[in-house]
Amino acid sequence: MATKEKTGIVEKILRCGIISWIIFFTLWAFAAFNYDEIFLPSPIETWKALVKVISDGTLGADIIASLGRIGKGWGLAILTAIPIGLLTGHFKCVRWLVEPLLNLLRFIPAIALTSMFLIWFGVDDKSKVALILYAAFFPILVNTIAGVVTTDKSLVEAASCMGAGRIRVFFTVIVPSSVPNIFTGVRLGLSSSIICVIAAEMLVGGDGLGYLIQSSRMYYKTSWAFAGIITLALIGFIADRLLSFVGKKLLKHFGVK
Repeated sequence: MATKEKTGIVEKILRCGIISWIIFFTLWAFAAFNYDEIFLPSPIETWKALVKVISDGTLGADIIASLGRIGKGWGLAILTAIPIGLLTGHFKCVRWLVEPLLNLLRFIPAIALTSMFLIWFGVDDKSKVALILYAAFFPILVNTIAGVVTTDKSLVEAASCMGAGRIRVFFTVIVPSSVPNIFTGVRLGLSSSIICVIAAEMLVGGDGLGYLIQSSRMYYKTSWAFAGIITLALIGFIADRLLSFVGKKLLKHFGVK
């Protein structure tokens, strides 16, 4: 019995990730010990920098700026990609028109279009939001199409046999069956949005986490850059966990796990 209890405690410790974090910070501290702060700041130096940018309000303002752009671009991607994906997956004629362009454009990274978006939309937030929209659009679209295409045909046939018309089958069978795939696409779109906004802010911007990381590097404040990187990682992790939690609670009956 005692052995089982000890095994259970060890499993809980491993699952919570404490050991992994201890190993990570130990290796980081050991690596930083051999270099100066400009090349590789230690965890303690990074923590001091994090406290500094929090206390002077820099970090809070940059987080708000980045989150605002992410929210706009990601939200627009959701509103446009899901309807197009549902139509593309359901109607073969639409799929024949969309898939050639989709298979070409989705392999062009958003960062490669930064210069063009700056020309088309200017250097303000419009270009950054447009880049985020572009980056998040394709993961959501592809997963939505996949959800529609992989819908169980027997469910569609059963609904049709019971007298349901095509529109009713679409909204009562196909759309609900596609929700897990759509939700996966939305989560992937969120991660793409976070990556894209940082890249856009690093290239052109006067605020945001990307600008904080880039400007810190330019002024040799590497610890500030690490503080921005850690903040970005935490934002991405928390956002994904919250989205996953909300999806499991609200979309559980659609099969979202």
